[in-house]
Formats: sequence, structure tokens, C-alpha cells
Amino acid sequence: MSGFVLTKDQQDLKRLAADFGRHVMAPVAKEYDVKGETPLDVYRQAVEIGFVSVTLPEEYGGLGMGMVTQCLLTEELSRWEAGTANALGATSLACKPIMIAGSDSQKKYAVEMVNAGHLAAFGLTEPDAGSDAAALKATAVARDGGYVLNGRKCFITNAPYASFFVIFAKTDKTKGTHGISAFLVERDRPGVSVGRHEDKMGLRLSAAADVLLENVFIPKENLLGEEGEGFKIAMKTLDASRAEVAAAAVGIAQSAIDQSVEYVKRRVCFGKPIAKLQAIQFMLADMEIQTQAARSLVYHAAELIDNHLPYSKISAAAKCMAGDTAMKVTTDAVQIFSGYGYMRDYPVEKLMRDAKLFQIFEGTNQVQRVVVSSAMLR
Repeated sequence: MSGFVLTKDQQDLKRLAADFGRHVMAPVAKEYDVKGETPLDVYRQAVEIGFVSVTLPEEYGGLGMGMVTQCLLTEELSRWEAGTANALGATSLACKPIMIAGSDSQKKYAVEMVNAGHLAAFGLTEPDAGSDAAALKATAVARDGGYVLNGRKCFITNAPYASFFVIFAKTDKTKGTHGISAFLVERDRPGVSVGRHEDKMGLRLSAAADVLLENVFIPKENLLGEEGEGFKIAMKTLDASRAEVAAAAVGIAQSAIDQSVEYVKRRVCFGKPIAKLQAIQFMLADMEIQTQAARSLVYHAAELIDNHLPYSKISAAAKCMAGDTAMKVTTDAVQIFSGYGYMRDYPVEKLMRDAKLFQIFEGTNQVQRVVVSSAMLR
């Protein structure tokens, strides 16, 4: 449950997401976790229901709902299977810079593609430019009514399946962050290719790969906003997306709690269910307290976003706390399950593997602490 009173529409959406997660996402989780692939049929069923277009503007074909509703949906889906939920979230992430800075035609294109079941990907990270996004080396050279892009992006979620990308590249190497621009890049453009699927530890139902750009011509109308605005667009995108990422981490933590509570009631040790042991009760209590606190911070950030109030610091705090909480709670769940928790026949080891990435991607939790402390000291 969220820490806020839900509207009737939100309650209906939560029930719909729970039903979809239980009956559609969860049954294929183990198979695709082993494969390390995204279940595209499940993804497209989610799209048909409208799960990928919650915050997209109504005037372009989205549902026009707010970030609180998006976080509610993301938390519930992630409670059942976080990898598929992350694939949906990655498409949503790729759409955000287009909604922030794109033209009407770019926005219409993105929403139509997404609603038709196509995946999208956000191309910022490079081998030498992760936390230090300003260090990216991809280039975009102006030429004959457009730009020629060259570079390599890595760890790009949805890259193996994406029909379009938002790519960040330097249009002027002399201007630092002010020389970075953002581009809408279609998958079928000559020179665009994708590397092998990454063999990830967790979130394996959310596939990632390199994106390679070799003399890719992009017409000028594919530039998002103006030249030199790319870094600002990327930071606005990540600021807004952190609440949604944090909600996914809360969903993973909640799943670990659900699994643990069910297990301790039936696991007998020293002649009684381990639920009767105070050591176990205190672990469960801490898991619940930490998860509820993280959830409250997530929905506070989402409310700030929906009400157009300053949210950068709180979104960073929410992402940091939720990621750390998910890691702690899932680790405790494995401990509660003891030897069984370490085995793949039981669900909590996957939750622990999935949780780890939430301390790393979309800005490491060390970077989130930099964002929070910088805001405090300004």
C-alpha cells in the first residue's frame, strides 16, 4: 500500500496491475530469468492495457495521469516481477526527454510508437561516462541539413529490442556540458547497430546491450530542443524518473516482505514456527519499517513532481533510500529463508539479485548523495 489515500481510479489501477502481475508476469519470470531475455509478449500485453502510457500527454494519445499514479503502477508491477516492469520503465524513460524538449511531431511519433508496442531506449551512458555523464565521447557533427553521429553507448536497457533511441552526443567539444545535444534516432537508420545482450546478475528480464553509432546521419528535425541543451534535458529527465525507479525498488522490498511473512509462518524450527522467534520478528519489523519509510519518501517526491514544486533533492533522496532499502530487505529475506533462500528454487535470491542494480543505475546512490548534499549547501 502507498502512504497516501488512493482515488477510485488509482485503486482500480492497482488491482489491475496486481492481477496482471500475478497471472501474466510472475508465471514466466523464472524461465526468462534463466534466458536473460525480455518476455516481449508480456510486454506488449502490458502496453495494450495502457501500462506504458500512464504519464504521456493525452493530446498525443497517452493517459495523462500523474507521477503518483505512475509510481503506484510501477511499485505494484515490480512487486511481481521487476525486470519486465523495468523494460516498461525504460521505454517511459526514453519518452521523457521527448516530452520535455521535443516538437509536436516528435512527441506524436514517440507516443504512437510506444502505444503500438514498440520499445524505446535512453542512450546516455558510455564506457567512460557513467556517473560523470558530462564525460561522454559520442559526437554529432553538423552536415548537410542534419548531423552525423558516431560513438558507443553501453548498458542501454531495451537496446536489443528498441525501435528508437534518445541519444546524447557532443555537438561542440569545447563547451563542456553546454556542448551536449540530444537526438531522436530510429533503429533502422544506416549505421545503427546493437551489441550482444549483457549477461546481467539481476533484472534479467530487462535486456541491455551496447548501441553503436557509425556515421549515422540524422536530419536536423530529429534534434531535441536546441543545440547544447542535451545535458540539461538529460538531468531533467533523470530528476523526474528517480521517483519511478525508487517505486520499483519499494515493490521489490515489499515482495521480499510478503515472501518472508508467508515463509516464517510455516517453517518449523525448535518445535515451533520461526514466526514465534523474537529474532525473526524483529527482522520482519525492521524490514517493514524501512520499506514504509522509503515508500513515503517516494510518494512525497511524486506529489512534488505532480504539483510542479521543486523535487530534485527529494527525488534523489527517494531513489537513494529506496535502493538501499531494497538491498537490505532482500538480503534479510535471504537470511530468513536460510539455506533455502540461497537456492534458485525459492524466489528471494532473485529479489536480492534484482535489488542490487537499484543502488547503481540512473545515478549511483553515491551520486544521489552528492545531489542531496549539493542542494542542502546551495
